[in-house]
Amino acid sequence: MKKLLLWSAVFSTLLTFLCGAISHRYIPRVEAMAAPAADMDPHMSMSKLRPLQPGDKARADVVVAAAKKAAERYRDYRVAEADGYTIFMPDQHQNVYHFVLESADPETKAHFDPNRPPALLYTKRDSPNPEYKLVGVMYTAPHGATEEELNARIPLSIAQWHEHINMCVPPEPEQRNWLMGDRQFGLNGSITTAEACRAAGGHFRPHLSGWMTHVYPFETDSTKVWGAGMGDDHGMAHDSMPGMKM
Repeated sequence: MKKLLLWSAVFSTLLTFLCGAISHRYIPRVEAMAAPAADMDPHMSMSKLRPLQPGDKARADVVVAAAKKAAERYRDYRVAEADGYTIFMPDQHQNVYHFVLESADPETKAHFDPNRPPALLYTKRDSPNPEYKLVGVMYTAPHGATEEELNARIPLSIAQWHEHINMCVPPEPEQRNWLMGDRQFGLNGSITTAEACRAAGGHFRPHLSGWMTHVYPFETDSTKVWGAGMGDDHGMAHDSMPGMKM
């Protein structure tokens, strides 16, 4: 039991790094979409796309340019590690691995700076000495952010933000590939409620701390620059794991 509590504490800390601390400036009002629609992934909440407004494309282009400049520096993951980025859950099989910027300052995490993405996205090439190829960056916003606040960061006519929700952590997480490769637990698991999670002996997390959106600035196809979570061509969709049942 002590081992599980310790692991849960470590997991919570990593998730805070991944999604950013919740700032008191983001008190929930009319929050962005808080729950998935009936025909959507029960582990994913998505922001709503808005009609294109004057200036939206220009604002989004500024973010993409900043993302590309930041990403160029971190094509070598070792440079990212030297600058304070740490790989998130390296022992869990993932299609894309997040290298998360560690910061002890909540205000820094809550502040949107496109020049300093809080996470970098890499694919992994399995070998005796694993290598990682940078494919994009990730920006975050606090869990309680409203649609207006998300739109102020990146126009909702251009980017869809997503949030991972309703996740059950298994009772012995270190002994299984549960994050995306388990039929019962994690982001592809059948468990979506706190009651079912408790019955299975797991630890339920209603959300993983915050909103996020992926940017792939090296894509030449403009439709693939912004990863929408569920339809992300870079393998970020929950159902992208071969053989895994939603």
